[in-house]
Amino acid sequence: MSQKIEETPKKFYLVLQNVSKRYGGVVALEGVDFTIFPGEVHGLVGENGSGKSTLVKIITGVVRPEKGAEIEVNGQKVEINNPFDAFRLGIHVVHQDLSLFPNLSVAENILSHRYLEKTQKLINWRDLKAEATRVMDRLGVDIDPETEVNHLSVADQQLVAILRAIASEARLIILDEPTSSLTRREVNRLFAFIHELQARNISFLFISHRLDEVLEISERVTVFRDGKKIGTFQQKELDKKRLSFLMTGKEISSRPSSVRDLSQKEEIMRVENLTKKGHYEKVSFSLYQGEILGLIGPRGSGRTELALTIFGLNPPDEGKIYFEGQSQMIDSNQVAINLGIGYVPENRLIQGLVLDHSVEDNLVITVLCQIIKGMGLVDLQKKKAVAEKAVQEFNIKTESVELPVKTLSGGNQQKVVLAKWILTSPRLLILDTPTHGVDVAAKESIYQSIRELSQRNLSLIFISDEEIEVLNNCDRILVMKNGQIVGEFFPSETSEEELRKIILQ
Repeated sequence: MSQKIEETPKKFYLVLQNVSKRYGGVVALEGVDFTIFPGEVHGLVGENGSGKSTLVKIITGVVRPEKGAEIEVNGQKVEINNPFDAFRLGIHVVHQDLSLFPNLSVAENILSHRYLEKTQKLINWRDLKAEATRVMDRLGVDIDPETEVNHLSVADQQLVAILRAIASEARLIILDEPTSSLTRREVNRLFAFIHELQARNISFLFISHRLDEVLEISERVTVFRDGKKIGTFQQKELDKKRLSFLMTGKEISSRPSSVRDLSQKEEIMRVENLTKKGHYEKVSFSLYQGEILGLIGPRGSGRTELALTIFGLNPPDEGKIYFEGQSQMIDSNQVAINLGIGYVPENRLIQGLVLDHSVEDNLVITVLCQIIKGMGLVDLQKKKAVAEKAVQEFNIKTESVELPVKTLSGGNQQKVVLAKWILTSPRLLILDTPTHGVDVAAKESIYQSIRELSQRNLSLIFISDEEIEVLNNCDRILVMKNGQIVGEFFPSETSEEELRKIILQ
């Protein structure tokens, strides 16, 4: 694999040479060289477990590399022994969870570093607000400095996290999955903000599973696979297909959903004029046996709230739900489960998994009644057999079903959530952004599982942020905006651009 050789007198801001990291017998990184220019947006991609996180931990001082590694910042050889060393060198990371103080104000969050480093007990609130305002004004950000962060949108919280790094005199900002919870408009705003900071010679390391966005914002892209650097490439050398191949070593081709005739299929569910004040209103649609129904729209459009209603966790104020021909009052998730409705939630880490418990425990939690023997005791042999069968069927990569589920990659964690609901033999499965935060290969595996489930006559509601995802995997697509369904589309008759235009109008 040829690697693009940079021939330019421009000096690098960050240089890593011969960086390796081992955990016992596991090689997390092997002999990696890596560079970032001043004012560059540098994309970093790879499957889960490819070494990206280990590289970031080394750059930010969370872990130490093996002997023989060399690191330079601004032309000077340095040792980054801990996060404070990285902080003082101007290296900051904005994590996917943002790591803000939700109950503190915008101003307090932006300048929090000054008070965490000092023993100063008294704060001049007027000066704090004025200085935070100056930081925001300098970069054209219009947010009330006195607003508590937990009252902001995710997009504004993202800006506050970046402003905090700027106020700390950051010269390199590492963005970990920064767009995962943003609408396209919010992504555009974030990218404009990044370009503004680029003009001030601030560098960015942009890490994302959304390859189209990596290609849109990055000047160069580095690809990792299995702990090794495959290469660093100019953005113009790449497209999404080639980038997927470099990451996985396999051809992964997106294919539009084939047209299926569902006219003779049984209607599994029908909702009529469902309304939940403040969430959605007058929603009506039908779902057929074996159908994959896409539901897409901007965040806040009411799609998750509607899904929670069908699953009994957000009872409607008005309207009716018919399931398998019968009117149903679904006022709890237990009622939904008894009817044969499963729900894979939007946030698998908080809502879908018990992270400290084993893979086995998480898989069987929905079917405990099937593994209980006399006197209410769990049949441990049967429990393990059920879990191991699910691991095999869903190709969940784990050394043992007894390991904590938190040790799995994001894609394999999502497979655990999917598998535990399939074990209940549902008639309808709701998937709320099931590929959120997983890499391209894991996505393809989840798509394949969804298609196979549909072929078994399981009906699915597939909620997504990505137009191409619903176009390639769904039989029919509903667009939701401002709490209402504004259009119905068929993949064979609609392009990605047309669908995006409807959503952003």
